[in-house]
Amino acid sequence: MTRDRIYLFDTTLRDGQQTPGVDFSVEDKISIATMLDNFGFDYVEGGYPGANPTDTKFFEKKRTARSKFVAFGMTKRAGISVSNDPGMSLLLQAKSDAICLVAKSWDYHVKVALGCTNDENLECIAQSVEAVIASGKEAMIDCEHFFDGYKANPDYALACATTAYEAGARWVVLCDTNGGTQPSEIRDIVTAVIAAGVPGDRLGIHAHNDTGQAVANSLAAIEAGVRQVQGTLNGIGERCGNANLVTILPTLVLKPAYADRFDTGVDADKLQGLTSLSHAFDEMLNRSPDHQAPYVGASAFATKAGIHASALLKDPRTYEHVPPESVGNLRKVMVSDQGGKSNFLNALKRRGIVVPKDDPRLDQLISEVKEREASGYAYEGADASFEMLARRILGSVPDFFKVESFRVMVERRFDANGQLKTVSEAVVKLIIDGLETMSVAEGHGPVNALDVALRKDLGKYQSEIADLELVDYKVRILNGGTEAITRVLIESADGAGARWWTVGVSDNIIDASFQALMDSIVYKLMKNREQAGQAAAE
Repeated sequence: MTRDRIYLFDTTLRDGQQTPGVDFSVEDKISIATMLDNFGFDYVEGGYPGANPTDTKFFEKKRTARSKFVAFGMTKRAGISVSNDPGMSLLLQAKSDAICLVAKSWDYHVKVALGCTNDENLECIAQSVEAVIASGKEAMIDCEHFFDGYKANPDYALACATTAYEAGARWVVLCDTNGGTQPSEIRDIVTAVIAAGVPGDRLGIHAHNDTGQAVANSLAAIEAGVRQVQGTLNGIGERCGNANLVTILPTLVLKPAYADRFDTGVDADKLQGLTSLSHAFDEMLNRSPDHQAPYVGASAFATKAGIHASALLKDPRTYEHVPPESVGNLRKVMVSDQGGKSNFLNALKRRGIVVPKDDPRLDQLISEVKEREASGYAYEGADASFEMLARRILGSVPDFFKVESFRVMVERRFDANGQLKTVSEAVVKLIIDGLETMSVAEGHGPVNALDVALRKDLGKYQSEIADLELVDYKVRILNGGTEAITRVLIESADGAGARWWTVGVSDNIIDASFQALMDSIVYKLMKNREQAGQAAAE
């Protein structure tokens, strides 16, 4: 059976850049384009040459090897020729393989935004497409507000789509720009466009997520006949975001309803890199990945309840819709006060800790975890602290150093220039091999000062933590009032790219932070020794 080809069009570098707080440099764009190109996306839309210096410079060179490199811009303005339109000139000169032109397809926008007649807008669409083709580039049209335009004036919206197609556009992309259209409407309207004479293999879908249905709308459009789907990595985009290609792609590849009918050009081996791609992109944005993201989230294949975990360990299909390794993710049976022995045995096994089911230390560990979680600890979010606790109970954590005491001071004062400032200072006393050391440090706040002081002088271990970095710090108040119990979660990373979470709980936020900081350092030292032992064995 011959399968239809679905073409994947990524607009992270253009539409995704509309996300509040996201601003790509030229170097960022080059890196992301390379990631997308290597992964196997058919089209990489890089931005709007001429709109800003970054995009103009980005299009001075072709930035992809396999993917078609796409420049974005507007159709020519009414009343002037293509050759006299500066925007079109910049697009035609850009080092791209294709040009995606945005065109108004809602008559209300033609009147209000463009200030021209409906017929003039159709002329602009046709002439712009013809100019792109004449330049030797692939032409496509984004019919902006197409679905709202169709609902307001179906004849005119269809005229915009058919005009672009008849002018030679390779793709006529139907845009749900406001993101409010429902899947059933998408399906019906796409069917109407095909009936009007634009073949499905020349149609694309561009969905926004304002009702949380961008992925569903994209799949509905594919079912109705479109063969190009546009979206962004991790669904970034203005307002509520764009269709998430990281969710759409594995659905097309792994779900028989689509996999039996369509080919995406991304094979099973490439798909196994999906989680890494998603997380690497979040890392570039300097944000934590969404733990509950479909397919690639840390919780996507996580099981917490004991009865679920028991069944999962017997046969993963009981609680998994696809194998986690198919998208490069991991099965995670989490440790919590809801977990039974199956959870703990699996959690320990994943960390290379083998404990017989009848070992009394296992019962001690389960009891300890449940008691600690009742007091506020959360080990499902702090894998490193759980491993430290388990190894301590099992007697396999070296005593690297001992904390004799620590003190943190916060002073609010006027400096020599009369400016009010707050200064935080921490003092930490440690004993290493029987010798006492004392470190003093200032920081941006008490926790930072404590972190700097703790890591300032670890004697013979100092070189081992030179690449240790605190990358995230989260605080949660577990009950009300200034005397509340506080939970602190800290994410750490090292130069090898490893990342881990540790937790501390106390009625004092500084003490809770210190617990998490200590676990982070000891975990790093412990892992260094494990890796050294593995290297020696090899």
